[in-house]
Amino acid sequence: MKLSRQRTVLSEINVTPFVDVMLVLLIIFMVTAPLLQQGIDVNLPQAKGKELPPEERLTIVIKKGGIIFLNDNPISKPDLMKKLSAIGKNNPNVYLKADRDVSYGIVAELMGDIKEAGIEKLGMVTEPKASLK
Repeated sequence: MKLSRQRTVLSEINVTPFVDVMLVLLIIFMVTAPLLQQGIDVNLPQAKGKELPPEERLTIVIKKGGIIFLNDNPISKPDLMKKLSAIGKNNPNVYLKADRDVSYGIVAELMGDIKEAGIEKLGMVTEPKASLK
């Protein structure tokens, strides 16, 4: 006697690896999302590599009296807008540091002018809040 077994196609999908990958991605996004929104400086480890040239990383500083600096050089607002418009096509990283005593209106106005000059990547630099435990 011959026992004949017919093979059938198993059409079930194993979703366990898919769920594992999705949970890992969810955790990664939950951890990194707050860091992307706050713009906190991080103490990074030292490694060998080339340093970015100054023209690729621009820092704009607003001091208490409304004095504006571009990469540690004092500059007037019209001159700053001319320079930012000229280099806005390269889409450089621009970091904005504002003194705590500068009014919010001045900072918001300068941020609007920077965006209007064609700069899309604008980061706010802050100091981390010290917590006592």
